[in-house]
Amino acid sequence: RISDVLTANLNDLVDRVEDPERMIKQLIREMEENIKGAREGVIDALASEKQLARELDNQRRQIDDWYNRARRAMENGNETLAREALQRKKEHDDIASNLQASWESAKRTSERLKAQLRALETKLEEARLKKGSLVARQRAAQAREQMDRVSDRFQTGLDLNHSLGRMAGKVDEMEARMEARAELYGEYSQVEREFLKMEVDNEVET
Repeated sequence: RISDVLTANLNDLVDRVEDPERMIKQLIREMEENIKGAREGVIDALASEKQLARELDNQRRQIDDWYNRARRAMENGNETLAREALQRKKEHDDIASNLQASWESAKRTSERLKAQLRALETKLEEARLKKGSLVARQRAAQAREQMDRVSDRFQTGLDLNHSLGRMAGKVDEMEARMEARAELYGEYSQVEREFLKMEVDNEVET
């Protein structure tokens, strides 16, 4: 999960969804949850490291104490007691050696987890910064889309108005021609007017 967040490309993700703003908010919430879990992991690792360090210090004190006891026993000429003290010192030496290895491993683990946590926090900050930019881009695109729709409606209205204008022009032309023919009828005989009327009727029908 942490790896997915670290490698996420926000721009690519935004291009694949219908609502980038909601997606970005969801992604940030998931990153915050991951960071919360990572912090708990770091706390556990640091606590383990500190516990091992305290136990290691305790064993080292025991080593020093038994060494000093062995030395005092030798100074007092008690060789048997000195050997007992040195045996106890060796036991603590062995324990300390194992604890040293465990503590070093725990320290490496806690350092690695802290580095991962810092990387996650950096990614989260980047996501928050990109959120504003990407949301602004989305809203600008939506505004352009809305303007395009309005423009299309205006264009449709203009086209319709142009078509109506052309139709009105044709009607005006037909009316003018009819008036001209009517005026012309008066200058012809009845028979000629009948032929002209027939021609006009035929023209209108076609």
